[in-house]
Amino acid sequence: MKIDRLLGITIYLLNHGRTKASVLAEHFEVSIRTIMRDMDTLCLAGIPVSSNFGTDGGFEIMETFQMHRQVAGEIDYSFVVSALQGLASAYHDKELEATLEKLECLSSPQKSPMVLDLSVVHENRDTNELLYLLNQWTQKKVRVSFAYTNARDEKSQVVVEPVCTIYRWYHWYLIGYHLKYQEYRMYKVARMDDLNTTSEENGRTHNIKEVKEFLEHGEDQRKKIKVRLLCRDRLRSKCREYLGASITKESDAGDFECEIRVPEDETFWYGVLLSFGADAKVLEPESLMERIQKDCVDILKNYEKIEDNK
Repeated sequence: MKIDRLLGITIYLLNHGRTKASVLAEHFEVSIRTIMRDMDTLCLAGIPVSSNFGTDGGFEIMETFQMHRQVAGEIDYSFVVSALQGLASAYHDKELEATLEKLECLSSPQKSPMVLDLSVVHENRDTNELLYLLNQWTQKKVRVSFAYTNARDEKSQVVVEPVCTIYRWYHWYLIGYHLKYQEYRMYKVARMDDLNTTSEENGRTHNIKEVKEFLEHGEDQRKKIKVRLLCRDRLRSKCREYLGASITKESDAGDFECEIRVPEDETFWYGVLLSFGADAKVLEPESLMERIQKDCVDILKNYEKIEDNK
């Protein structure tokens, strides 16, 4: 319906700022001509839409404009409640639970077609305490310090301005603004020790737009390698589920070759690979083949010592 599209365009412009007509047309699945007519309609309705020309041109709504009327319906609230319930199952926080209770009374549970159970994300007590402190200090806009061990087991002392916590790649991370390098970086919460606040206020204002740009363009600087595997048929689903593998070749017997791209210094994928045992063989790179051979020899030596002590 046109009225729904007009409301959607208004909200989109308020959230994203200056936007090209072509982007709006693609997002709302209409023609550019229809978008132009919608802009005229919005202006006639008293919404201050301005147009800008040039390479950075597009439509935007003046910053002084605010939407005062209720624009969310019951189904909208049900989706918000489902998302908050999922977050509450992953992270215990009294303020979060209080917010959830306020919104639950505005929505019927039967209205939402989705349920998010993120209890598997729930970390141990120590990590949850770190998350609580990080979120508190982020809200207070004060700097934090901690000892950090990276994926290469290198230790360093870090001072950052906390921006937000994020669950990604099966772990909780802190996005912080590193004062020394003056850039955003991600830190795995489980690798933090001696977390504390310096009580110094942040030196700059951090907004969600900067965080989104960081996540889109600079969040994953880990060195990645391409691994080619030869696997037995029984590993087909596990390769897809745990490694995100792409099957490149199949044999009549059911065995298959696949490829994965993984962070070289991370251990999760390597542990999964070792758990496959003799059902999987690394074809390349050669450096990974040598690493597995060495580790297997070292493991066998440990068990040989156990036998000798019996």
